[in-house]
Amino acid sequence: MGLTRRLEDSQKPLAAQSPDETVIALAGNPNVGKSSLFNTLTGSDQHTGNWTGKTVAAASGRVKEKFLPEDFSGRLTLVDLPGTYSLKNGSPEEIEARDFIKSGAAQAVVIICDACCLERNLILALQILELTPRALLCVNLMDEARRKGIEVDLAALRRELKIPVIGTSASTGEGLSELMSAAAGVASGSITPPESPPFLYPPEIEELISGLPRADAIAVLAGEKPSEMTPELEALKKASEDSPPGYIADTILSRPVIAAEFIASEAVKSPSGGGYSEFDRRLDRVITNRYLALPLMLLMLAGVFWLTIVGSNYPSELLGALFDRLEGWIYTLCDFMPENVREGLVSGMLRTLFRVVSVMLPPMAIFFPLFTLLEDSGLFARIAFNSDGALSRCSGCGKQSLTMAMGLGCNAAGVVGCRIIDSPRERLIAILTNNFMPCNGRFPILITISALLCWGSKLSESAAAALVMTACIAAGIAATLGCSKLLGLALRSKPSEFRLELPPYRRPRIGQVIVRSILDRTLFVLARAAAVAAPSGLVIWLLANLRVGDASLLAHISGALNPLGAALGLDGVMLCALILGFPANEIVLPLALMMYTAGSSLGGSEGLFEVLTANGWTPLTCVNTLIMTVFRFPCSTTLLTIKKETGSRLWALLSILIPTALGIALCLVTTAIYKIYNL
Repeated sequence: MGLTRRLEDSQKPLAAQSPDETVIALAGNPNVGKSSLFNTLTGSDQHTGNWTGKTVAAASGRVKEKFLPEDFSGRLTLVDLPGTYSLKNGSPEEIEARDFIKSGAAQAVVIICDACCLERNLILALQILELTPRALLCVNLMDEARRKGIEVDLAALRRELKIPVIGTSASTGEGLSELMSAAAGVASGSITPPESPPFLYPPEIEELISGLPRADAIAVLAGEKPSEMTPELEALKKASEDSPPGYIADTILSRPVIAAEFIASEAVKSPSGGGYSEFDRRLDRVITNRYLALPLMLLMLAGVFWLTIVGSNYPSELLGALFDRLEGWIYTLCDFMPENVREGLVSGMLRTLFRVVSVMLPPMAIFFPLFTLLEDSGLFARIAFNSDGALSRCSGCGKQSLTMAMGLGCNAAGVVGCRIIDSPRERLIAILTNNFMPCNGRFPILITISALLCWGSKLSESAAAALVMTACIAAGIAATLGCSKLLGLALRSKPSEFRLELPPYRRPRIGQVIVRSILDRTLFVLARAAAVAAPSGLVIWLLANLRVGDASLLAHISGALNPLGAALGLDGVMLCALILGFPANEIVLPLALMMYTAGSSLGGSEGLFEVLTANGWTPLTCVNTLIMTVFRFPCSTTLLTIKKETGSRLWALLSILIPTALGIALCLVTTAIYKIYNL
């Protein structure tokens, strides 16, 4: 993990600063390339993406030596603050960013702006300059601005703001060394901070705050809490009450907006009125159309699933064959061990691990890059925008759609991502319903059973399976909306405000996408699954080999579950596999195959369709297996994450009961319908 503090460590305080360490804070609006800049400068694996509200807690990393000034000695540490549009609305991101800047923990603040949308970004920059003069402006994405014909006059910005201004491009490395040189200069004091603020309030307000700490005085007049409420600030608060109601607070909020508009008009020449080209606007009229948005989103998902299904089949077979050969070699090398020990380690732990990797790796290696391409292109922000209306009517908010998208990769990550939601009620609803989005670990089951259900279809089997997969995701979305509505009726509180910028469409950097999605997502999820799958394989091997009477413990368990399985349109074997798949969803299918073939260890996927049909599988069995896969309890990792995020065993238990109860109810309905039409 290096020097990056990930989301799960976000509540820990920053490490104590050493004497030779200089701390620089990175602040800015969401989607200005702040995290990309942070990654480039520090070489960390902080995740980046072209959608807003992603960075929830401050991450820190040490600047790479090649970007440091030649005369600089010591360490230069960057702290990536949460992206926020303002410091005056009181959301968790805004409070965290504001408090860190006011604390003085950073010797300088780099305010990052998007060269394509400078006017809006300058509002936050001016608010930060009210808190500290030890700052500099980084105008990022200069390369993109040039492509769009936008000219940014950096000298004019320096003149108006009275601080250093550096133009950069994180993707090409343009200006990064100059940026760090200026930041080090501001931090050390060799670059003198401005003596006067970049803009003034009306004379009556300036008279009120004259002689007082400017940042604290403005905070009091805006209705915020200052660092310390002194008698002078108490007197200021009382004096402000003589003004017309709301006048001072409204003026303090509006003056940075007016100043930002003026500064941008002096420094920016844009042929298209901002970072949004006419092409962007025409495309948005289609993608955000109230009638076309949902069909286009589902069509996009279907395309991603089709590519994943088609592309993963052959690599999975190759990996399976390779691991079978490797397993045979390892089994031979371990002939010095007692037979039971060798069987448990190789046929139990190792085979389970190999099955998980061979089934998971190819789909993830295709799905995650495609997923990241959608993210980087700017489409995810549109998905959040399109879904906000439906989620708001169901007691959620548009940010929940982003956490739902994260859940498609890993539900545990989706649960942690719910921290971006301001309202405690909406955050809890998003956490409890995130498991309705099938994670990557459930994809192998969904893909295989969808293909089995579509075997012999008149359509292309891959295309039909992709449509079934899309229907499964749509069912998960529908369940999320319905359960969110019910939970919203039970959990009463003030809803949050959803502010979302639709970023300009951007051409994703293919090489960076592939590297990041494989290293930061695929291998991370795979390692987590493997860590759970190996010990689970040993437990399952013991259940399969410890015999009571004429049958193994596993056979007894699946036999006992047969009546319940039959009522649900399944059988005892599949029900047992779904239950024992609690540690890792990836082991469900290999476990079912092992029980169907009466094996003593997890089997491969060879001849899976034939095995399932030979054991009495019908279209009803396929449909209900898909239902119980979508509407199933969280895996062990996700459940522990829910317990940690909510701080409550009750909510963790409810996260198990809600999807399980819904899945059972749906299976009972489909079974009843199937029996009626097959009388």
